[in-house]
Amino acid sequence: MKRPIHGGNLAWAAARVGCSPSLILDFSASINPLGPPKCAIAAIESHLDDLVAYPAPDYYPLRVALSQLHPTLNPDWILPGNGSAELLTWAARELSELEETIILTPAFSDYQRALRAFNGRIRGCFFFGEDGEDERLVSTLSQGGFCPKVIINSHKQIPKPAPTLPLVSGKRQGLLLNNPHNPTGQLFDQASLLPYLEQFALVVVDEAFMDFLPPDQQQSLIRWVQDYPNLVILRSLTKFYSLPGLRLGYAIAHPERLQRWQKWRDPWSVNVLAVAAAIAVVQDQAFQRQTWDWLPAARSHLFQGLSSLPGLHPYPSAANFLLVQSEHSCSQLQEHLLKHHRILIRDCLSFPELGDRYFRVAIRTQADNQCLLDALKDVIS
Repeated sequence: MKRPIHGGNLAWAAARVGCSPSLILDFSASINPLGPPKCAIAAIESHLDDLVAYPAPDYYPLRVALSQLHPTLNPDWILPGNGSAELLTWAARELSELEETIILTPAFSDYQRALRAFNGRIRGCFFFGEDGEDERLVSTLSQGGFCPKVIINSHKQIPKPAPTLPLVSGKRQGLLLNNPHNPTGQLFDQASLLPYLEQFALVVVDEAFMDFLPPDQQQSLIRWVQDYPNLVILRSLTKFYSLPGLRLGYAIAHPERLQRWQKWRDPWSVNVLAVAAAIAVVQDQAFQRQTWDWLPAARSHLFQGLSSLPGLHPYPSAANFLLVQSEHSCSQLQEHLLKHHRILIRDCLSFPELGDRYFRVAIRTQADNQCLLDALKDVIS
């Protein structure tokens, strides 16, 4: 079995150590450990009889429920998808029609996969890395544009600020970024991103982890979608509500763009059980508040614990994961943690700019986080 590109491949991890996947403590996938909400399970169970019929192809009840999360939008501005990954595919199809697409690197590997599927031209704009290395890469980029402001939540600054984004003539470039940024967890200030909407032909912002921030701390660009037809927002419901197996996300964009995407994709891309669960969870305000209350303390505890271990340097994060720089080989750390403690961390080998000296860990419960810290202490010593 090949080494996984994404986190959460428990079948691979279990095969490495010869145990059941259920025995692996998974820190590789950034999924809310408090879920799934009970309302999601109840909704699935109560809609099992709906499996005998096709879903409504326009998903209107789901779009209405999602629009209640964003009161300034009506349902025509929302398109549900089979995970945000499916919607990324259609965004990449449009981006690939431009001269090139700028991606802040290191970047989620599916961005390049989706763009290359349509022969899109990609230019990486280095955002994060070792001292000196990012200066060398940034120096190869043309000048012009704006530099996004990064909101630093706690103790350690990123090595360098994000570089100025290069522009070609004719406004024929696209921009694809995520906020909070994956894998660093850095949060871009919305005001610093707004100038890009004037400079790029199409701006796609992946906000898969934005809902882990309370509403008064979010830096979403959703409120500007109706003012900028060239803006697309991608959202995930599966990470916050711990439903990755259901595959459910949604896009927010101009209705004409979403109608075009609907013509491109297969019919019935969202199954009836995912629809039922989604309608239930977006109304579960108690679960939302529970998550917002849980995350800051759990994240701080894990951050402080990792900082205290020799050779590990975590970076502050606004999301439910931490990127950690290591003086040790992270693939070896991963192997030892699996073999001796049945704990899976996310290596960063799929991020070429990071390689074997960085790993990423999800924020889990206090007890799980302590298990990780104790295991890392044992392995490092």
